[in-house]
Amino acid sequence: MTAERARQAAAGAGVDGDAATTGGRTVALALWPTGRLYLESVPSAVDLPAADVAERVRHAFERSSGHGLLQLGAAELGSALPASLAFGRELGHLFMARLTAAPSLADDWASVDVPAPGDELERLAATAPPMTGAEYLNGALLGGWWTDLLVATRADIGASGGQVGAWLQARHPSWSLVGRVCFHLAENKSNPQSPFAFLATYASHVSHEARVQHQPLGRALQVHAAAQDRAALLNLLLPVHKAAELCPWLRALVDDGRIFHPQAWTPHETHDFLRSIPALEGSGLVVRVPDWWTPRQPPRPQVRVHLGQRAAGLGLDTMLDFKLELTLDEQALTGQEWAQLSAAGDGLVRLKGRWVEVDRAKLDAVLAHWKQVQRSATDDGISFFEGMRLLAGAHLSRDAEPMLEQASAEWSRVVPGDWLRETLAQLRGSDAGTAGPDPAPELRALLRPYQRLGVRWLWWLNRLGLGGCLADDMGLGKTVQVLGLLTLARREGDPGPHLLVVPASLIANWQAEAARFAPHLRLLVAHASALPATALAALTTRQLAAVDLVVTSYGTVGRLSALAEQPWSVLVLDE
Repeated sequence: MTAERARQAAAGAGVDGDAATTGGRTVALALWPTGRLYLESVPSAVDLPAADVAERVRHAFERSSGHGLLQLGAAELGSALPASLAFGRELGHLFMARLTAAPSLADDWASVDVPAPGDELERLAATAPPMTGAEYLNGALLGGWWTDLLVATRADIGASGGQVGAWLQARHPSWSLVGRVCFHLAENKSNPQSPFAFLATYASHVSHEARVQHQPLGRALQVHAAAQDRAALLNLLLPVHKAAELCPWLRALVDDGRIFHPQAWTPHETHDFLRSIPALEGSGLVVRVPDWWTPRQPPRPQVRVHLGQRAAGLGLDTMLDFKLELTLDEQALTGQEWAQLSAAGDGLVRLKGRWVEVDRAKLDAVLAHWKQVQRSATDDGISFFEGMRLLAGAHLSRDAEPMLEQASAEWSRVVPGDWLRETLAQLRGSDAGTAGPDPAPELRALLRPYQRLGVRWLWWLNRLGLGGCLADDMGLGKTVQVLGLLTLARREGDPGPHLLVVPASLIANWQAEAARFAPHLRLLVAHASALPATALAALTTRQLAAVDLVVTSYGTVGRLSALAEQPWSVLVLDE
């Protein structure tokens, strides 16, 4: 062995500088006669680990031999490794299995004792593959490495703030499940009366391929009884008893011992379980259910409200057609399917070949409400403004009961019809900048692409009677975009008048910009800087209506009665 390699080994983190897996070489475990571990680079035509695996292992051994073994046994589960590294993984994996079985690990990680299993270490030493220093291997030497693993583990958990669960998750997600009880639910299609099966298990260990190995929960009674480890059994079952305090159905299973045996469940029993998932997981249990159920958005029939299916004019006075239907997964239910649903009752119901949740009281209340809304609408539907409120999730009405509001959010959905969806897409996306007229040639400005986009977006908002905020940075041409909007309004038959309110210091700039880019717009400055006080005070709505654009200041707009009395087409506020 070279002097440099001996120095690295003595430091406990020896890593050959040529640790990469290129050029037919691979990293391998080796040990110095003193028993210190290090990595060496050896020729190999096979067993080349992936470059990222080799790099992670190398960095871990640079910290210490304990960190290196911990990386192999805790994090490189399923990674392809050469024989010597796989041997190190066996030791690290055995350590992790014993560590995660410690009943008080979460609280006592800084002092937890994980005794070295002497007999198993002797057997492991006897299976060592050919490697540098293998002749020095024995159970006692592996016991020293076991201590190194424990020291490295305590240091790592401490560095993570003592959060054992987070540390296990970071090592490999599978480790965070070991020692935890899991409730499994599966469909049992062979039993129409009890079409679901329930089984409680516990995760006993993690395989070398990173698969969590489960045992029936009843097996835990036998294992811990044989080991006379009552404390470990109580620790394992603690989340079950905690959840049983919140779930009466689970308390009954625990009280009569059925929790330790497989159960065939009816849809009603299954629904109780599914509704309890947040409480179960909050108590520390792991829950596995069919992928068709998600607690936050369970499969349900819904009242679907369609607004604006047919083309309509633009503006706040637009009326949106209103359509109701009962749906499941956005597919309308037939009359026969609705009758089937009505006859089935509450809870889990089989509909369209799948299980769905039904609460008839809430569904009926929501349907009745929306039918009332439909009856109160005009022959043309509801207003564009009211439709936008409903799409945005506004309350049904000011006097609606909280229960009905909550039920409506869960059991109904308001969606835009084809015409309204396309219109809103144009407002939100790039279509708003392409599907509109161009203010040229009246506007004497060569607009940049983003300015054309802004003008057409403002035009769309104006056509819909909506407001908007043009928030381009200073100097990017907001003024010319507004002048472009007013140009389009004039061309489309809306000459105004329009009102522009600005800080007094910007009036001259707006005058100059309008004269330069939009001389066709008739402009009146209603401000003391442009009109004598007597003329300003004598302004009438007839004078205002005779121009395209009135420019005034924030200080003036509240003092002139004519400005308050005049109906304005477009109102522009410049900060």
